[in-house]
Amino acid sequence: MINIIFNNGTKFFSIFLFTIAFTNISEAQINQGMSLERLSRIDSVMQTYIDQEKLAGNVVYVARNGTPVYYKSFGMRDVEAEVSMNRNAMFRIASQTKAITSVGIMILQEQGKLLINDAVGKYLPEYMETTVAEEDGNGGYNVVPANRKITLRDLLTHTAGIDYGLGPAKAEWEEAGIQGWYFADRDEPIRETVRRIAALPQNSQPGENFVYGYNTDILGAVIEVVSGQPLDQFLSENILNPLHMHDTYFYVPEDKADRVATVYSKKGDKITRAADPGQLENGSHIGQGQYTSGPRKSFAGGAGLVSTARDYGTFLQMVLNGGELNGTRILGRKSIELMTQNHIGDISLFGIGGVGFGLGFQVVTDLGEFGQMGTLGEYGWGGAYHSTYWIDPKEKLVVVYLTQLIPANDIDDTGKLRALIYQAIVD
Repeated sequence: MINIIFNNGTKFFSIFLFTIAFTNISEAQINQGMSLERLSRIDSVMQTYIDQEKLAGNVVYVARNGTPVYYKSFGMRDVEAEVSMNRNAMFRIASQTKAITSVGIMILQEQGKLLINDAVGKYLPEYMETTVAEEDGNGGYNVVPANRKITLRDLLTHTAGIDYGLGPAKAEWEEAGIQGWYFADRDEPIRETVRRIAALPQNSQPGENFVYGYNTDILGAVIEVVSGQPLDQFLSENILNPLHMHDTYFYVPEDKADRVATVYSKKGDKITRAADPGQLENGSHIGQGQYTSGPRKSFAGGAGLVSTARDYGTFLQMVLNGGELNGTRILGRKSIELMTQNHIGDISLFGIGGVGFGLGFQVVTDLGEFGQMGTLGEYGWGGAYHSTYWIDPKEKLVVVYLTQLIPANDIDDTGKLRALIYQAIVD
């Protein structure tokens, strides 16, 4: 039989398989090679963060070989209202949106509508010629032409030189009203925002550095132009609906608004409720945001989605399966293989050792240099609200960790969760 740990430590027994023949097989072996006892160590560690008021609540989802082996919620969805967290809570997944949008670009390549090595300007003409702000050594900067055209692959790998408007020319970006990754309050389509981004001096020359910024939002605008559909409609028709991800939205429907988890901030030893709707602080939106009450005009492919642990785990399982899930194919296997290779060579990614970047995912390239439990070739990313995910192809493992904490500062929950999951593998 297959056991899955759910909330309250309950074990549900299902799929009674060849019971007599396998009576001598250990509990660990019949739970996808993971020890339920060792997985249960996650419980007390996560609860400690709640008890110490370092986190309000979270959801942990772990699947191996396509089967959920651990799926629990902890703490409160809303501390002040005394509402407990549950597994169907909806979270602002911020930059976890990037993986879904990147898959959207690969779908269009498979349909013969674009090539990822195409110049962005082929689809968004204003990107045919861009500029770069280069520091002059005296506290100022010079604006120079980009040394080559930005490509779609540059955007997928965050090597286009485009940041979140906080580089040398940040005053120009601030004047244009384009800074930070938050778009839910914008009363203009993403295509128009992206058009204005092209006119501003970028942070670095294309292909020279890993520069995290509006790259995937620009890809969202490319999807709209190439497909002739708003980004939300394209993603729904090609990814979300086929995978039955019916709790993933750019803007949450009114009848589901009460499921959205509350955002908290850690600015001292303990958390406090973030402001509503909040404001931009140091390049990040600190607050509840307008994911239920906003203008609903800007579909930000870089950081705009709200989702659940199960929905996002479903998406990741499709990726791990080589682009297919339950008979529904979203992408071809070779597209997934291309997306999950390191495309940036020796370019440093935030100074983190042992990792590179593919087409939408960080990729572990040297486990020893990475210095954490994991596997060579695993890939994933995270979101501004302190959520994270990864896929381990060798171990057939999918992990989704959702919480709403910004800023998170020095909390070490994600590192401990990683160690607790890998120590439970016993096959």
